[in-house]
Parts: sequence; C-alpha cells; structure tokens
Amino acid sequence: MTVDALAFVNERGLGKLAEKMGIEMLEFTIERAVARMPVEGNTQPADLLHGGAYVVLGESLGSMSANLHAGPNRLAVGIEINATHTRSATSGYVTGVCTPIHLGRTLTTHEIAISDEQGRRCSTIRITNLIKDL
Repeated sequence: MTVDALAFVNERGLGKLAEKMGIEMLEFTIERAVARMPVEGNTQPADLLHGGAYVVLGESLGSMSANLHAGPNRLAVGIEINATHTRSATSGYVTGVCTPIHLGRTLTTHEIAISDEQGRRCSTIRITNLIKDL
C-alpha cells in the first residue's frame, strides 16, 4: 500500500456494513485493491456464502477504488452493479481483487474477481461509479 492510499482508507473507513461483515483491506492502490471477508457469519441458510455478501465485498472494493481515483473534493457513487456467481464458498475466507476497466473524469468501471482460499473464482462483479464534485 502506498502511504497516501493507506491514509485514505484509514481516514474514510470501509463503512459500518463492511465492518460488520469482517471485510479487511489487504492492498489498496488505484491500479489494484484487494480485500478479504470471512465466510462464517455471512452465509445463507444452506451454509453457503450469501450472494449478497459477494456483492457487498465487490461494491466496497469498487467504490473505495473509484473514490481514490476521484481525488479530493470529489465523490464517487455507485450507479450500476452486477454479479455472476460461479461457485459457492463454504468456509474460510474469500478474497476480492479489484482492477479498473475504465478510469474517466466522471465515470469509473471496475471488475472484482472473488476467489476462495483454493484460488477458485466464486463470483465476478462489475461496478460503475459516477464521480461528482462535492
């Protein structure tokens, strides 16, 4: 992590929902953001990681990355998100890797690949954020 990006995360935080879900940032730059989340406590009744939990992890990564790109006195807000779940995680942690697809002046699009501890992709999320002046 760069010092500036780390300060950004520490100052802003990931939000109360992300904290409740146990999401922790592992790497954070404009080019790549990585976070992990425990499966335990975030499951649906069949003890599989809840599909919405994947989306929360993806949106947390994509929105924080868009806000880092936006810079001071600007705010990035999500305007579209989609997810395709291809595998179910049942234990341990899942890790999301967020990379930019488009970094513009007013729009960003990021892809978040979420994998289990064996490196198998479980979900692919795409989020678009609108950047606006504060």
